[in-house]
Amino acid sequence: MIRKAPFEDLKIWQESHRLMLICHKIANTLPKDEFERKSQIKRSSSSVCDNIAEGYTSYYYNDKLKGFYTARKEAGETQNHLKSLSSKKLITTDLADRLVSDYQGLIIGINKFAKYIIGKRDREKTKGIVPKFPKYPKSP
Repeated sequence: MIRKAPFEDLKIWQESHRLMLICHKIANTLPKDEFERKSQIKRSSSSVCDNIAEGYTSYYYNDKLKGFYTARKEAGETQNHLKSLSSKKLITTDLADRLVSDYQGLIIGINKFAKYIIGKRDREKTKGIVPKFPKYPKSP
């Protein structure tokens, strides 16, 4: 049995993954002369999931936050690509608005999770908890 990765339980990862799949389907319907936009929307929507996973699995709190902040920026970039596609009449305004709204909800979720991480980090600082480093065997 294959275990799922721990980040797969995060609602923000699940939502980013769902939206990424939709964006990839949209990208695959674009005309050939939109190859740059196709590539950009695929990369930015994928990067949201990637950075949430990377942030979640990071050891240090600041590295976690960096991943979540990058995911948030990539979500904003994807919103812009969707608006551009709608303006060019390559997707319907209704579809673009719905997805932009879904991404806005995701951004709010990312912000809430980042705030939770900040609180956790700050509580540990005030308690004087120092993270323990894993012990690795010394090199020969």
